[in-house]
Amino acid sequence: MPIARSRRYSTVAIGFHWTIAALVIANLAIGFFHDALAGTLPGGGMPMHKAIGMTVLALSIARVAWRMSHRPPPLPADTAGWEKGMAHATHWTLYLLLLALPLTGWLMVSGAEMRRPLTWFGLFDIPYLPVGTQAGALGGGAHGLLGLTMAALVALHIAAALRHHLILRDDIMARMVPALMRDGKMTDGVRRG
Repeated sequence: MPIARSRRYSTVAIGFHWTIAALVIANLAIGFFHDALAGTLPGGGMPMHKAIGMTVLALSIARVAWRMSHRPPPLPADTAGWEKGMAHATHWTLYLLLLALPLTGWLMVSGAEMRRPLTWFGLFDIPYLPVGTQAGALGGGAHGLLGLTMAALVALHIAAALRHHLILRDDIMARMVPALMRDGKMTDGVRRG
């Protein structure tokens, strides 16, 4: 069954989604495994982690602005109420984390007793926030907890998308994965709807 263009996400929304998703997954990996990466990446990848985090923050602000001015496609009418509620709660929590996680990291770095360089991939300096060490410690504690929460929600989001595609066999995932559609139709030949 063809998916109407109005049921798909816009090209801009899809671009934001996949760019931010790739950056978040990379940053979660660097954040969780930076000690193991110490011999592979300079500073265990932390300079890169900070630069990616600031990129995620900038892209997320743009994405939220885009989302506020462009309605997403509606969920299918036959989606259960609990499922709609979970989808909306998960998406808005992800948006919140996409902003809060880099901000708490920035706060942590800015309020560190011994500040380390904060640059965007070595191309230019990022200013520190005007905070003290107590705010830095608060940011550090929140950053770790938010990172774990983000990892859990990313896993939930991926599992839900795969459930829709592989088990329910509906078009939810195709709305965000252009490769699953060709000329407005599902490419795997499975009857939808």
